[in-house]
Amino acid sequence: MNAIPSVDLRDFTAGDPLRKAKFIKEIGSAFEDIGFVALSGHFLSDGLVRELYSEIKAFFALQQHVKDSYEIDGIGGQRGYTSFGKEHAKGRKEGDLKEFWHFGQYVQNDPNLEAEYPDNVIVSELPNFNSVGKETFKMLEKTAKYVLRALALHLDLEETYFDEWIKNGNSILRPIHYPPITEEPKNAVRAAAHGDINLITLLMGAHGKGLQVKNHNGEWVDAIAAPDQLMINVGDMLSRLTNTKLKSTIHQVVNPPKELWGTSRYSIPFFMHPISEMPLNCLANCVDEQHPKQFEDITAGEYLHERLIELGLVKE
Repeated sequence: MNAIPSVDLRDFTAGDPLRKAKFIKEIGSAFEDIGFVALSGHFLSDGLVRELYSEIKAFFALQQHVKDSYEIDGIGGQRGYTSFGKEHAKGRKEGDLKEFWHFGQYVQNDPNLEAEYPDNVIVSELPNFNSVGKETFKMLEKTAKYVLRALALHLDLEETYFDEWIKNGNSILRPIHYPPITEEPKNAVRAAAHGDINLITLLMGAHGKGLQVKNHNGEWVDAIAAPDQLMINVGDMLSRLTNTKLKSTIHQVVNPPKELWGTSRYSIPFFMHPISEMPLNCLANCVDEQHPKQFEDITAGEYLHERLIELGLVKE
C-alpha cells in the first residue's frame, strides 16, 4: 500500500447498519494491511482544536527555566514537561529532536487508580491550558472508544469488549514541539523510527509532510491527513493482543528540507492505553495452525513498564 486509507466515523455512529458494516470492513482491512487510517467524523470541534494549538504554542514559548519547573522527577515523564532530546527510540542512543507535555487520565470513581496514576500538572502561567487539555483528552478518548468498538466487531468479539479495559485507562495526551533546527543534526531526527506502545494512537497535526509510515515492502510512505482528519494507528499492545492480525506499523517524523529548518512543527498524539490489569494474552480467535501464538502472556502494565525502560524514560 502506498497511501493511507480514509474512513469516516459517522458511518459507524449514524445508526445505519449498512454504513456501520462498511466502516468496520474499511478500518479492519486498513489496520490489517498498513496499520494506519485517516479518520474524519471525530468528536473534536474546530474551535477546540484552535484553542489547544494556541495554548500549547504559548506553553512551549515560555522561557526554558519556566518549562523546566514543570519537569517532574521520578515518574518516567508520565505527566508534565519532558525537555528537548530526553526521549529516544528503542535501540537508539540519540535523543529525538523534540520537547513535549503529558496530560494523563482524569479518573472517575476509582480511588485505587487515582492512587496509581500521577496527578496532572497545573501550569499557573496559562489559566486555560489545563482545561483545554482536559476537554481535548475527553473528546479523543470518546473517539477512540468508538474506533475500538468497530475493531472488536471486526475481530468477532462483543462490540463493547474494550470498554471495561479503557475506562479510566492509563491514556496520555502528548502535545509535541519540534523546535527549529539550528545546526546539522548528528544522526538525530525529529522522531526516530518506532512503533507505539499502546492500543491505538490518535494523532492531531499530521497535515504536512514529515510523518512517514513503513509499508510491507519496506518503503516509507508519507502519511498526510486532511485538516479535519485524525491519523489513527495500531499500537504494539493491540498488535500483540491480536497476534499481529492488526499491524503495529513502524513510523517516523523526518527532518524537513534545509530551507524549512527555521520552522517549528507541532503534533499532538493521544495514546489510548487500557488499565494496567488488562491481559494482552493473544486472543484465541487470532491463533490457529497458520498463525501460531507469537507472544508470552503479559499484562498491559507490565508491558508498559518494559517499554518505558527501553525508551530511556524509566531507569531500571
